[in-house]
Amino acid sequence: MARKPNLLVILIDDLRYDEFCAGGHPYMKTPHIDRIAREGALFERAFHTTPICSPNRASILTGQYASRHGIIDNVARDMASHRLPNYHLELQRLGYETAHIGKWHMGNDGKPRPGYDHWVSFDGHGRLNDPQLNENGRYAKHSGYITDIMNTMAVDFVRKKHDKPWSLFFAHKAVHPDAEQAADGTLSLVGYQPAARHENLYRGCVFPKTPNMMTPAQVVKQKPAWAEAFDLKTSDKSRALLDAIYSGEQEEIRLRARMMASVDEGVGMLFEALEEKGELDNTFILFLGDNGYFFGEHGLGPERRFAYEEGIRAPFVARLPGRIKAGSRRKELVILQDIAPTLIQLAGGKSGLQIQGRSLLPLLAGAKRTGTGWRKSFLVEYWAENAMPWLVGMTYKCVRTDRYKYIRWVNRSRNGELDELYDLDRDPYEVANVIRRPAYRTVRDRLQRELRRLAVDAMGL
Repeated sequence: MARKPNLLVILIDDLRYDEFCAGGHPYMKTPHIDRIAREGALFERAFHTTPICSPNRASILTGQYASRHGIIDNVARDMASHRLPNYHLELQRLGYETAHIGKWHMGNDGKPRPGYDHWVSFDGHGRLNDPQLNENGRYAKHSGYITDIMNTMAVDFVRKKHDKPWSLFFAHKAVHPDAEQAADGTLSLVGYQPAARHENLYRGCVFPKTPNMMTPAQVVKQKPAWAEAFDLKTSDKSRALLDAIYSGEQEEIRLRARMMASVDEGVGMLFEALEEKGELDNTFILFLGDNGYFFGEHGLGPERRFAYEEGIRAPFVARLPGRIKAGSRRKELVILQDIAPTLIQLAGGKSGLQIQGRSLLPLLAGAKRTGTGWRKSFLVEYWAENAMPWLVGMTYKCVRTDRYKYIRWVNRSRNGELDELYDLDRDPYEVANVIRRPAYRTVRDRLQRELRRLAVDAMGL
């Protein structure tokens, strides 16, 4: 009987779909992450369905939409996060040793959650330097850079003797800046801090401007729902937060790339440890982010919460020889709820009815599933919260298909007059809102019906 594979998920905080070399970054070097893509599969259209930290992490672990699991924002939900139907609970029943190392952030305390035999985390967003970590229920102060500390802990877990197959959920703090977070989710950003050895990387490098990097005045002509938010963003309180992280500037992009250098080193360390143990080709490795991020597209930054492609597309590469065709690129619509059923199936189990995602194993094997067997659309949903002072009232629901995207502004639009519709084949940068064009009336009506259907299904009704 074939051995069950080990399961390694590497999650990066706030990483855009194109913030690694194989994903298309113009100057960042990520040779070890690229190796996952080269020896496995890169999913070109993987998506977050609630593109913000806590809800999306809960969706990864439960395989459910936020409408169903109930973690709808970044407000402290400590008790709720102890009750999540986490896929690691099922892996334990299937004979796996389970571990979480890194950021939790579904609830702001870093104490152990159900489903894990080994636990390392921290309260809230943690600290980039000299962090205090909760290790299996006890807090301990550490000296050094948090990415390096986490890399060492993950490698130590891999290298130790295991009597069972194992599953490690390895969640970096990078590339999130240091931040103070209040109980209501309000952030006070401190800034990005790469490791000292990387502070001179990429000096003078420039991330190219894209057609949707526009001023707020230009954006509002096509996206009138944003008018009030852009006005609020000019306040002194908002500017102080944005200036702390070079928001919308080239230096912000460079700082994030420098922070990724330590992440990539850690991936290389894990490859080395798995090779030493003879377990590399029996370990499923998945590398991804927990939400997207805007570099000024649509006048946005430092937001990640919104349904434009930079906010909802995910970096998503996976490797498992024998089950994943090396060098493959997949274009199907994948959502992060698909991770839980995929890992449960790899472990020899069967997903429960509460899981709303689909196993990716047929796609990972290279099967053609572009016909009736795979999803044609998915829901994106967001509930306005207090984290950013300019986002009051920006709740939305969105449907994304192979070609189109329809955004319904729940609190901004009474009769759909502020809603948005994009033809992604003709307008991949989502510059031209065609919601009022007569030629798209049939498409708009169809997507409105599809959005209603998806919203009901997401709640599990």
